[in-house]
Amino acid sequence: MPKAVILVVEDDAPVRNLITTALKTNDYKYIAAPTGESAVMAAATHNPDIALVDLGLPDIDGVEVIRRIRSWSGMPIIVISARSEADDKVEALDAGADDYLTKPFLVEELLARLRATQRRLAYLQTDSAAGAMFQNGALKIDFAAGCAWLGGEELHLTPIEYKLLCLLARNVGRVLTHTYLTQNVWGAGWESNVQSLRVFMATLRKKLDAGPGAPQYIQTHVGIGYRMVKVE
Repeated sequence: MPKAVILVVEDDAPVRNLITTALKTNDYKYIAAPTGESAVMAAATHNPDIALVDLGLPDIDGVEVIRRIRSWSGMPIIVISARSEADDKVEALDAGADDYLTKPFLVEELLARLRATQRRLAYLQTDSAAGAMFQNGALKIDFAAGCAWLGGEELHLTPIEYKLLCLLARNVGRVLTHTYLTQNVWGAGWESNVQSLRVFMATLRKKLDAGPGAPQYIQTHVGIGYRMVKVE
C-alpha cells in the first residue's frame, strides 16, 4: 500500500517535530503548517491524502479549519488535541473530523490510526472499482463514482457519513449493531465509541431528510444499532 501524503497542522514546534519525525521515519511524505490559515492554503494547494489537525491554533480555531477544508474536500481528518472533554470531541466530529486523538499520545497509536485510515481509503477505492449501483426509493448510490443522490440532488457527505451509508445500504432491512458499525468504519479500537457513531448518524439522517412526509431511511433500534428501511 503506497504511503499517504500527510498534512500536519500543529503550532507547537516540539509536537510538530515529533509527528513529522515519526512520519519521515515511516516513509510518509508530509506538509507542515503551523497556523490555521496556512493549513487551509496547504490543503487547497497540495491536496494531501490525510490531515492531522490540532484545535488550539494561534490564528483560527482548529474546528474552523476542519469546516473550511470539509466545505470542498472529503480527505480524512484526524484531530490531535489536548482538549479531552466530550463536547470538544463532538464539536470537532460534527464539523467533519473523522477521528480524534487526545494529547499526550503514543506515536505508535498515531501510526496505527494512519494505517487504519489508509485501509479505509483503499476500501473505498476498491469499492468504487466494483461499479455497483444501489437504489432505495429516491436514494441512489453510485459506488463507482463514490457519490449518492436523493431525489436527483447530490448528497454532500463526509467520508465517514458515506461509509456508514454504504454499510447500511448493503445490509438494507438488517439491524447493524453499534459494534459492527464502529468496527467497520473506525476499526476495532473504536468499538465502544457509540457517542461518535451517534453524532455521524445524526448528521447523515439530517442529509437524508427531504422534509415533511418524506420516508425515514434510517431506523434507530435503541441500545442495539441502526437499520436502513426498504422504501418503495
